[in-house]
Amino acid sequence: MGAFSRAACQVIDRCRTLAQFTEEPGFTTRTFLCEPMREVHRELTDWMTSAGMEVLIDAAGNIRGVYPATHPGARRLYIGSHLDTVPRAGAFDGVLGVMMGLALVELAPRRFNYAVELVGFSEEEGVRFGIPFIGSRALAGLAIEERTVQDAIRAYGLDPGRIAEAQAGPHALGYFEIHIEQGPVLDSMGAPLAVVDSIVGQSRFEAQFAGAANHAGVTPMHLRRDALVGAAEWIGAVEREAKSRPDLVATVGRIEASPGATNVIPGTCRATLDVRSPSDAVRRSAVEHILECGRQIAKRRSLRFESEQRLDQPAVSMDESWTALLEEAVEKTGAPVHRMASGAGHDAMIMAQRMPAAMLFLRTPGGISHHPDETVRSEDIAAGLAAALEFLNLLEARVA
Repeated sequence: MGAFSRAACQVIDRCRTLAQFTEEPGFTTRTFLCEPMREVHRELTDWMTSAGMEVLIDAAGNIRGVYPATHPGARRLYIGSHLDTVPRAGAFDGVLGVMMGLALVELAPRRFNYAVELVGFSEEEGVRFGIPFIGSRALAGLAIEERTVQDAIRAYGLDPGRIAEAQAGPHALGYFEIHIEQGPVLDSMGAPLAVVDSIVGQSRFEAQFAGAANHAGVTPMHLRRDALVGAAEWIGAVEREAKSRPDLVATVGRIEASPGATNVIPGTCRATLDVRSPSDAVRRSAVEHILECGRQIAKRRSLRFESEQRLDQPAVSMDESWTALLEEAVEKTGAPVHRMASGAGHDAMIMAQRMPAAMLFLRTPGGISHHPDETVRSEDIAAGLAAALEFLNLLEARVA
């Protein structure tokens, strides 16, 4: 077994070890700065320190390990991904990129002429507060002013007043992220890797239909103001809008009806909305139409419709020169070269606002992600490590 194959097996073992640190026994659920994140930080601190890295946890809860350059004052390459998960997640989304970054440092035959900083972001998924990318926003120097987030940081024993100190300095060279595709494209092609050239834009909303709760047995159908039925009609409209455009996807991922009793007409119904497209114009036009549908449905059914935007993330392109360099690295390893856009959001889309960014995808068997059955192939990890290390070498030549 070669060095890359051995490293790939270790990467998988480490991912599965961290998957055991969870808020929900029997499943992997790990949200922003929950108590199990302390165990993740302890394990990572040991692994990073053993790899010759200097480790700290910044004020946003990101764990950061620095592998020094061949000389002081060198520029710094950031390699990272996230350590939080969705509820009942798989073992590899986010975490795999951090473990592969650690493996790259361990595989490197020497120090580079730039420092490598490995970052395990504290939050990307937006599960705990509905606010995604908290960790990478801090590194990119974007403000984190949400009170609930600051309270959670304080409860973890960190100082939210020092978040500004977490941002990357002027010495930053760029950002590199490795991630599973989370979709079926590479698996359907039989390809292990892809170079990501862009990440779609996202809009996220919290919506609510409000009507009147009443007795289910004695209230005639024509006199009802059923919030859940209004929401159900709207969900169908969301699907129709998404299907009408080939470069658009839209999802209502969570609904909550209240009071939630079998024999009570729902008086309120809350729902989430997630709209994505590589075209910001298409995405925003679709959002306007979907929200107007909600208003019209509510008016016709004597309901109230309200919506609150939680995210408006424009589509982001990866740095073209870095993307070309990553393609060259993949080609040098003998793997097929394939470019694609990412339909999922990633920390790279935040970091690209601050510095050059590149991203490498690994095949997701069966296209399954955000699910306990999510998995990876060790041979794909080995291929990814080989391509990524070649990318680091090519980058070193460019820096020189």
